[in-house]
Amino acid sequence: MGRSRYKIIDPQQPHFVTFTVLHWIPVFTRQSTVEILLESLRFLGVEGLKIYAYVVLENHCHFILQSDSLGENIARFKSWTAKQLIQYLVENNVRQILDQLAYYKKAHKQDRTYQFWQEGVHPEMIQSDDMMRQKIDYIHHNPVKRGYVDQAEHWRYSSARNYAGKEGLLEVCRQW
Repeated sequence: MGRSRYKIIDPQQPHFVTFTVLHWIPVFTRQSTVEILLESLRFLGVEGLKIYAYVVLENHCHFILQSDSLGENIARFKSWTAKQLIQYLVENNVRQILDQLAYYKKAHKQDRTYQFWQEGVHPEMIQSDDMMRQKIDYIHHNPVKRGYVDQAEHWRYSSARNYAGKEGLLEVCRQW
């Protein structure tokens, strides 16, 4: 059996994707670690990646993304952010998280000391306007469901702010 049954069906269409830190370790509790993700997305945005919606929580993030090379963009995002985040953890001597990233690393990842992201992103192609609205609502209300905020647009690391007419941390494409 392959490592994932999920596939990017049509890179021309937006896809809902999830990136999860290995073993759900809470790494995105500091502004500096979230900024590494946002920096990568800004760079990929300049190169043609469209971001329709996003939310970053302490141990995972959800996005609706589209590009002509979506699979390649996702691979670049995961690779670059993993290296940068591990470097950040090493430089700041965050031993507890580094030890967990080493302990839970998959056995076949013998070329590295740490594994940052869980394998796969479970892409789901957005097939209709209703599905797009449902996924955006799910993304934006994730912090509300967890009890972190009362209103979706109060979560700093989310495109809910953009959709509420406020300035967000990333530019998002609100037309699909």
